[in-house]
Amino acid sequence: WLVLGIAMVRFYIQKGTHRGLFRSVQKTLKFFQTFALLEVVHCAVGVVRTSVLVTGVQVSSRIFMVWFIAHSIKQIQNEESVILFLVVWTVTEITRYSFYTFNLLNHLPYFIKWARYNFFIILYPAGVAGELLTIYAALPYVKKTGMFSLRLPNKYNVSFDYYYFLIVVMFSYVPLFPQLYFHMLRQRRRVLHGEVIVEKDD
Repeated sequence: WLVLGIAMVRFYIQKGTHRGLFRSVQKTLKFFQTFALLEVVHCAVGVVRTSVLVTGVQVSSRIFMVWFIAHSIKQIQNEESVILFLVVWTVTEITRYSFYTFNLLNHLPYFIKWARYNFFIILYPAGVAGELLTIYAALPYVKKTGMFSLRLPNKYNVSFDYYYFLIVVMFSYVPLFPQLYFHMLRQRRRVLHGEVIVEKDD
């Protein structure tokens, strides 16, 4: 992710605009974000002590944004909202992996720990805003082209409308985002303030 961050900064310095940035860094982005699926596996087998559900939701939503929105709908690649979630993801992952790396080395600087459990307070809402605005910008193109949609009649006798699916995805952020956000807030209180958090059984 540091490689991606450097590439983004270099592009903006050279071009002086965000237009074309996604196209410039998309190969690196797709590589790192797709291989993030391994994080779900690591959680499932116990390599990392993190919720499989939380990690799964985060990783799958990002992969969806990369492949089924930004990659598939080229007309929205220059939207400011795309750059917003790219910057947020990059800062978030650089901070998170720095935290994990120093933690494994048993030499965790306080600033890294502080950044890990404070930056998200602003970055999470900003990232969600970027993702939602990007999906919203994609809706007219999806509706016009009928991409990824399946109309009746067909041999499978089923229909699927990607346009309405994206609307459902947008509304799904309403229940999911607070759960992820408050999960991180609980982790923040536990790590930075030493509070004992008792998780309620579902």
